[in-house]
Amino acid sequence: MSKQRPSENEEEYFARIEFERRKKLAEEREKQLKEGEPARLKELHWMRCPKCGMELAEISYRKVKLDKCMSCGGVWLDAGELEQVAEGEHPGLLGGFFKTFKGS
Repeated sequence: MSKQRPSENEEEYFARIEFERRKKLAEEREKQLKEGEPARLKELHWMRCPKCGMELAEISYRKVKLDKCMSCGGVWLDAGELEQVAEGEHPGLLGGFFKTFKGS
């Protein structure tokens, strides 16, 4: 008995099915990576100096917790902390500085 070769249509059909299966697997894998990426990055970079990569220590200044690098001496502020630190200061002293970063 001779082996029959599948028709081109059959080959195309199964190739397309296989392609779609692999494409779906790749999309699912990419989705899983994207879902886990923010958590992984947070764990990797949490309380690390953006300049030198060493650990940051929390220090209190005017009742605001700032992040200070004990290696390079950099001080890092979270959103809104600069305004809290400057509260009560003369408005002209840091007014231009705030405008630069607020865009207004």
